[in-house]
Amino acid sequence: MDRRTLIVASLALAGVAEPAAAAGPTGEQGGAPALNISGVGLPVIEGGRLRNYVFVSLRLHLGAGKTPEQMRPKEAYFRDALVKAAHRTPFLVPGDWTRLDGAALQRSLVASANQIAGRGAVARVEIISQAPRRRTGVRAG
Repeated sequence: MDRRTLIVASLALAGVAEPAAAAGPTGEQGGAPALNISGVGLPVIEGGRLRNYVFVSLRLHLGAGKTPEQMRPKEAYFRDALVKAAHRTPFLVPGDWTRLDGAALQRSLVASANQIAGRGAVARVEIISQAPRRRTGVRAG
């Protein structure tokens, strides 16, 4: 894996996610507090082999009584939990190596957030974007 490619892809993805982050300095949009997490590279593993990476940007909608300022120090823990979960049980869409199963990713991150920040700290997870590292020559089988 070429590190330069990963770095460039994550920077490009961060540039795509900037309009979503422009909701305000606290990550609030429409009054609901949220925390944006951008540029998390998750593996697509099928048949025990690494097939691709998909870089995701997420918005964590916070529960009652939580502010983005309280949750920002825990961002690294959210990233770590997400990457570990993706390696343990990949968020694979059968037959497609360019995107991840959004529902499984969301369930996993909410469950991890309950352990990291306390029950109800994250109400829901919104997937802002998914950008695969490789888009051509990707096929199942």
